[in-house]
Amino acid sequence: MKPILIVFLFLASVVASSAQTRLTLPQTLGRVKAHNPDLQWLEENVDVATAAVTDARIRPNPILNIQLLHVANRRFFPENTQWYQGANTQYWYQVTKPFQVAGQRKSKIDLANNQVVQSRLDYDEQVRQVLFDAGQVWIDAWAAARKSVILTRGLANVDSLVRINEYRLRDQVITQTDYARAQLLRQQYQRDMALNRQIWIAAIHRLQLLTGISDSLQIDLQEEEFEESIPGVDSLLAEALMERADIRAQRNMIRGAQLNEKLQTAFAFPQPELGGMWNPQNRVPYWGLYGTIEIPLFNRNQGQRERAKVLKVQADEQLWAARQHAQTEVAVAVSKLATFQAHMTNYQNTLREADDIARSVRYAYLKGATSIVDLLEAQRSWLDTQMRYHETIEAYRRSYLEVLFVSGKINQLPR
Repeated sequence: MKPILIVFLFLASVVASSAQTRLTLPQTLGRVKAHNPDLQWLEENVDVATAAVTDARIRPNPILNIQLLHVANRRFFPENTQWYQGANTQYWYQVTKPFQVAGQRKSKIDLANNQVVQSRLDYDEQVRQVLFDAGQVWIDAWAAARKSVILTRGLANVDSLVRINEYRLRDQVITQTDYARAQLLRQQYQRDMALNRQIWIAAIHRLQLLTGISDSLQIDLQEEEFEESIPGVDSLLAEALMERADIRAQRNMIRGAQLNEKLQTAFAFPQPELGGMWNPQNRVPYWGLYGTIEIPLFNRNQGQRERAKVLKVQADEQLWAARQHAQTEVAVAVSKLATFQAHMTNYQNTLREADDIARSVRYAYLKGATSIVDLLEAQRSWLDTQMRYHETIEAYRRSYLEVLFVSGKINQLPR
């Protein structure tokens, strides 16, 4: 049974590892872009806007008007006739059609097409926002995984110290207080690991929702995407003003405001209704032409025309504001990234010094040359240095992601 059990456990581990999906940041964003449930229904807004183009292309339907008149008094009937006979009736058959003038139909089609472009740009902006949120969640999971590695390493050192102190306490080399201090430190590590595991589980669940992955997934800790260099502020700002979906949407809104102003001006002209009629009266046939048009004495679409002008001014102001926001966001993000990058370089020597100090104090403690207070202080200092370096890397990666977001390059990252 033992060999069979070993084979079974091996196969189970293979199946479990194959079921897991290990994702880098670009792969995560690619899955989000393709399978995120919110983006899937938001994308259908483009189809809704496309349907408006179909409405704009439809021409007005012809209008059929049928009237029937009878002689109301019998004393006016011709001899030997009834009320329903042709000598006592008049029929009116009229077919007319409204006509769109002053380029009204073309203006409606152009405005509807502009709204389709606007819906696509709005969707791209939603994608940019969702990708940024997903990237933050990916970094949450990555940070929890890296923190788990640090805590595991620290707990292993403390566990070995506790085991050694058990023998030293038995031999009365140390006091009960010294032994209790080591145990308290181990319990602290265990609590930190339990809390960190909950953070990791929550991040993984959120990633599963964002990516549409139902099976378990893992984070690729050997991520190299963050090692790429970032261009300068001027280059990123120029790219942001060209590539960011929200700014492109604002430019398109200006075009839409111009088209709307043209359409509302065209609606100031009344729509004529023209057609023909067939009118048999008491067995005498008549035919003729029919035409009607509204006389624009009072209503010349003044309100909508004024509104269109205000919307055009508003669109210009919104584009200016969006450009100012982009300029500020790019400058701040690049500055933060440079700061954390410098901190990461400075921490390299600090990490080596903390490792050396922890080993030296541990060796001295085992030789009886120092107290457990110094050892525990060195261990806490080592953990604090590791955590601060880890937090600096995490802040650097969040700043890197923010630079991609504010420049609009994040939409190019999914793979």
